[in-house]
Amino acid sequence: MAIRRGIIVIIGLLLQILLFLFFYLYLAEHFLIISILFQVLGFLLTLCLIKYSRSYSYTLPWIIIILLFPLVGSLLFLIIGYNKKKSKLLKSIVKSELDNKKYLIQDKDIRKEINYNSSMRYITDYSNYPITTNNDVDYYPLGELAFEEMLKELKKAEKFIFFEYFIVKPGKMWNKILDILKEKAKSGIEVRVMYDDLGCVGSLNKKYPEELKKYGIKCIVFNRLSPLSGIIMNNRDHRKILVIDGKVAFSGGINIADEYINEDSRFGHWKDNGIKISGDAVWNYTVMFLTMWNSFEKVDEDFNKYKYKFTKNKTNKGYIAPYGESPLDDELLGQNIYLNIINQANNYVYICTPYLITDTDMINSLVLAAKRGVDVRIIIPGIPDKKLVYMLTESYVEPLVSHGVKVYRYTPGFIHGKVFVADDKISTVGTINLDYRSLYLHFECGMYMENVNCIKDIKKDMKETIEKSHEITKKEARPNLFKSIFQALLRLFAPLM
Repeated sequence: MAIRRGIIVIIGLLLQILLFLFFYLYLAEHFLIISILFQVLGFLLTLCLIKYSRSYSYTLPWIIIILLFPLVGSLLFLIIGYNKKKSKLLKSIVKSELDNKKYLIQDKDIRKEINYNSSMRYITDYSNYPITTNNDVDYYPLGELAFEEMLKELKKAEKFIFFEYFIVKPGKMWNKILDILKEKAKSGIEVRVMYDDLGCVGSLNKKYPEELKKYGIKCIVFNRLSPLSGIIMNNRDHRKILVIDGKVAFSGGINIADEYINEDSRFGHWKDNGIKISGDAVWNYTVMFLTMWNSFEKVDEDFNKYKYKFTKNKTNKGYIAPYGESPLDDELLGQNIYLNIINQANNYVYICTPYLITDTDMINSLVLAAKRGVDVRIIIPGIPDKKLVYMLTESYVEPLVSHGVKVYRYTPGFIHGKVFVADDKISTVGTINLDYRSLYLHFECGMYMENVNCIKDIKKDMKETIEKSHEITKKEARPNLFKSIFQALLRLFAPLM
């Protein structure tokens, strides 16, 4: 089923591109003015990319293609490269995001407290997601530990359950969750499920939403794959959000499939994480979910009916800001939060990521931090899930290791967490990988924390993970000539993948 759907979508996309190419090449051959216009257009597009680029690492491949092949390159860029807000779906999401900013209100007293904190001020001013203080946070260093707690909280649900995940795959994990969702929906509790079509193309059939609806579970499939969808299929919902009664929210790296709880992993031990929040910060996730849902179905006139009023008695006095990342605005929020953590670190910054495919800004910040004397450590998988992507990751290891950044392979298996922790006081845990897809193309989420109790647990987990990992030496990081050339080609086209 998955192979058949994939083949149909790929064929449809190729036919669209070939049709456009044939049309314009035919015109260019028979009408000289068309060819000249595209030469001019290619030059103008190149100038625009140079002038307005937020990351030359991301736009360089387009510049090269357009300069070498003005007609074809310009056409491909207009079809593939510049797709923001072009489709009905993306326009609907943008409208929903704008309409629902009114629910994200920063507490004035907290805003005064963080007035001199550049990172938190940036988040609340440019993401619109408020900073909160009245919260309890628990960090789970393994997916199976987070899963146990998710089941406990799901069983307590009394009003509603909001569920948004990139991957949902039938098995022990999903079947246990689904049993609870069925029971809750049957008892009259509102249950909404949203999953990404690409993430589930190999695990759920096209009619799965109708199957869930038989149990009283509302379901939306994000950005259905279609041979006529075009390149907007590149924009995926990579978020992991579970909100229960507005009281509790879960997020982190884990999807809903058995490998994430080490029940069925083909890549050795699967190292992931989860995070649980109870307190005012839950509202950020609630609005995030409802905003996406209402971009498909405008069903909620007032989000406030899903807001829980917490008393001011939470034990955690630190600052927390769950935030959403969108490819439809000009703010590279996820990347900028990562860069701020690296640039402000004084003693150490520990990072774990399944993919290390990033731009020169990130590389330079990591190297500069190491040169300042900051202990910079990055953990990547020991057993890759995608060999070609892993070879691309390896190409970034050499320039880091050669300038003092310590890079570790997680020897027991695959590491899927996306975690930053620095100086015992700052951390972010979420869904954002250090790759172009997460940073530029996907809908993502994360949770920024300062002086929160669980940061000590995150640091402990990172140190224990490093102890189980192998530090890559300069000699190991240096590829042979042929591998180096192949990696360079991969890096050139990585932003287009």
